[in-house]
Amino acid sequence: MSDAADYPVLVLLIDDQVIVGEAVRRALADDTDIQLHYCSDPRTALARAAELSPTVILQDLVMPGSDGIAMVRQFRAHPVTRNVPIIVLSTTEDAAIKSAAFGAGANDYIVKLPDKIELVARIRHHSRSYMNQIQRDEAYSALQDSQRRLLESNRELQRLNNLDGLTGLSNRRHVNEFIAAEWKRAVREQTSIAVLMIDVDEFKRYNDSYGHLAGDEVLKGVAAALRGCVNRPADLAGRFGGEEFVAILPSTALDGAQAIAERIRAGIDALNLPHRASSCSDHVTISVGGACTVPARNASFAALIEAADLALYLAKRDGRNRAIVQEAGASDGRETGTQQIAR
Repeated sequence: MSDAADYPVLVLLIDDQVIVGEAVRRALADDTDIQLHYCSDPRTALARAAELSPTVILQDLVMPGSDGIAMVRQFRAHPVTRNVPIIVLSTTEDAAIKSAAFGAGANDYIVKLPDKIELVARIRHHSRSYMNQIQRDEAYSALQDSQRRLLESNRELQRLNNLDGLTGLSNRRHVNEFIAAEWKRAVREQTSIAVLMIDVDEFKRYNDSYGHLAGDEVLKGVAAALRGCVNRPADLAGRFGGEEFVAILPSTALDGAQAIAERIRAGIDALNLPHRASSCSDHVTISVGGACTVPARNASFAALIEAADLALYLAKRDGRNRAIVQEAGASDGRETGTQQIAR
């Protein structure tokens, strides 16, 4: 970043007296880095300043048909000149006039015409301070932009770290973190939470018959169907490992979990993907096991996962391509408290 002193000083002088304009021009003539622009008509001063973007404004306080104090306020109200230093030129040292000028937003007050050395020194000082402020603002803006991009990059990295590379669903690590957090919430609020375990039926036989690339496409299809059914902002769909998937459903009771489980199963069934090696169907199917509970305050979510695993076992035992959802703690798919949906 260049030093503020390296930037040219751009002065806009507003004064109806041409003799004053010539005197200021001569005073600044030896300083080649100071560019002077002169405006004798106060009615066009604001537009001229907006066009030039000066680093210092020299403004007379008393001009025909113009209120110098009001002009200072106009400069302060305009977005281009809001922070540009204003040096007021006056013929009087009157304290009340000085107070009014500073109150309107002037940065300095000079009784005209000052000594050349003093005028140049004041112009340089205010111009340098203004450019330093611009540089600080630009640096701060750049820092904020850099921090924003870094935050966005970190969020994207975190999102990618939470995803399964093949299916785009949450990976096992994120699933574990999510269910742990939602379990604590359910314990605290005493609300129901449900888990669905989804397994592709006869998937090893599918890979053996059609190849692993075709198997990957099946897993992607299951993931897409799962995303379509598990779509509340509070829910999470993930790949648990291999051909096994999971859905975490906070604030979901037995009937709601059952309906979602059947919707997922039916969605895969409707794809009608050929599976000549399956022992239960001529196309790809899934089995779904689910469990839900209102957790006790000293309970662990591992029991809920185990209950969903048990329900998945029952679904496979009973012929596959079905969804069984039960209250956590039930030991058989046909006991009280269990709701089963067959093909």
